[in-house]
Amino acid sequence: MTEFEKLGLDNRIIEAIQKLGFENPTPIQQQAIPQLLNDKRDLIGLAQTGTGKTAAFGLPLIHFTDFSKKHTQALIICPTRELCLQITRDLTNYSSEYENANIVAIYGGASIENQIREINKGAQIIVATPGRMVDMIERGRVKLHMVDTVVLDEADEMLNMGFKEDLDHILSETPEEKNTWLFSATMPVEVSRISNNYMNNPIHITVGKQNQGAENIEHIYYVVHARDKYAALKRIADFNPEIFGIVFCRTRIETQEIAEKLIKDGYNADSLHGDLSQQQRDNVMKRYRNKTLQMLVATDVAARGIDVNNVTHVINYNLPDDPEVYTHRSGRTARAGRSGVSLAIVNLKEIGKIREIEKKIGKQFTKEKLPDGVQVCEKQLINLINKIQVAEVNENEIDKFMPMALEMLSGLNKEELIKRVLSEEFNRFLEYYRNAPDLNVEDRGAKDRNQSSKGRFNTQATGRLFINLGEMDGMNQELFRKYAAQVTNLDPFEFKRINIKNTFTFFDVSPEKAEYVHECFQFKKFKGRKLRIDHSESAQSSSSSGKQSGSSNKRSYGNNDNEKNKFYKKSSTSNRSKENTSKKSHPPRRPSYFE
Repeated sequence: MTEFEKLGLDNRIIEAIQKLGFENPTPIQQQAIPQLLNDKRDLIGLAQTGTGKTAAFGLPLIHFTDFSKKHTQALIICPTRELCLQITRDLTNYSSEYENANIVAIYGGASIENQIREINKGAQIIVATPGRMVDMIERGRVKLHMVDTVVLDEADEMLNMGFKEDLDHILSETPEEKNTWLFSATMPVEVSRISNNYMNNPIHITVGKQNQGAENIEHIYYVVHARDKYAALKRIADFNPEIFGIVFCRTRIETQEIAEKLIKDGYNADSLHGDLSQQQRDNVMKRYRNKTLQMLVATDVAARGIDVNNVTHVINYNLPDDPEVYTHRSGRTARAGRSGVSLAIVNLKEIGKIREIEKKIGKQFTKEKLPDGVQVCEKQLINLINKIQVAEVNENEIDKFMPMALEMLSGLNKEELIKRVLSEEFNRFLEYYRNAPDLNVEDRGAKDRNQSSKGRFNTQATGRLFINLGEMDGMNQELFRKYAAQVTNLDPFEFKRINIKNTFTFFDVSPEKAEYVHECFQFKKFKGRKLRIDHSESAQSSSSSGKQSGSSNKRSYGNNDNEKNKFYKKSSTSNRSKENTSKKSHPPRRPSYFE
């Protein structure tokens, strides 16, 4: 008896998944399937992307579906077209041994008439994106009054994408007496609310630690100037000649621009974003799955539902604003127990985001240096030699050309022949990386975050900080302590000597925690306004002199206005410096053997 048979699934399902090559259930499948089969209750399943969540809910769903009847018995809601199609394909494969099984995908960007025709044939299971499902309901084309089970897959992402109202509308069309299964990679507050509103005493199953990334992903970051990000991306690709990765950008425009640059420079790349038609998206994904493309440049929304094995690298060209989005991005690699690498290309101002993500995923990033030109050329040379060594020789076809080749090359000895072969393939590449600049920027804080001399400011000298939050923001000492504790996960009483002014506040923390607090606040916003935090040197100086003279605490705040002016002056100077930075011209075209 196989491990899947022990779970209690119908024999037809076992037969189907054995044909698909399923051997052992993943941890989420081991926990969820018996629970769903034996206890018809609501369930919340938390597991990272790529851990087999689709089969965890899909196999029990098929087990309970009566395919001899034509009405809709189960509804799966997911955030994107790609994920919708992926789930439909998987469930169709799982139900291949059942007669009359009809599992229909309902999603935008495709012919609604064709989808209506498929539903009219009798769809026992519907897999849908929220927007198109609402459209179908309003047209009266889908009847959900006999649905037994609703699955909310990637619930966190649906809420991030603003589908709450659509979910409310859809779920209001389903019976009160039903089972609701919610699966998610993370469990933010919004998902907790949805479970409270739509679920009844759900069972909780968590594989791994909540909101944390997969254990077998290596997290690395490189620090460069913002203007050098594209050059850094190319160098990463060149140093990993067998790369099969996804490059994440923030916007559709940037995604298209980066993809076009890569294509122009000879890389096997293409873009995936919301402005593409469904036919274009399908074509791009077909090429990516077939590994005709080495790099897929995508937005977060477009990449949802990409279920492609053996993705070696996830590259964050820009870090997401929400640390939980990083969890979804990195989950594109290291799927089904494999290992993978998640890289981030950041400038100095984005290092605080790295720290914020580290806290969220419970793992540390490794800071690495981008390789220089010599290292890249060496890696490419080794790759070329390996390809020559394992090249398959068609003896029958090549033999007829060998006499001519041997005669023409008879004047070359072995060493000369090897040199000329490598030079033919490699000369332009060596020229491209000759005198290649060092793209790395020193992140002094990465060397030793506990040593103040190497941090952003001298945390051993003082732990007094300045932040642009004050009475105008509704702050008092108690509220500020609560807010600071929420941002940093520190005890509220770690924040001392809080002096709140009209538009800014000074406060103390222990010297060893000052830089950590600084990093936590650095990229935060308060009511839509970006927070600015800095070390308060003048306050420390005043405080020290106050202690020596035996004066009251009041004197230690004597230079608050000077401190504030110094902070804003430094910020504006930094911004002007950034604006005046000249743009680097693009390097020459990449050698043809990469095409």
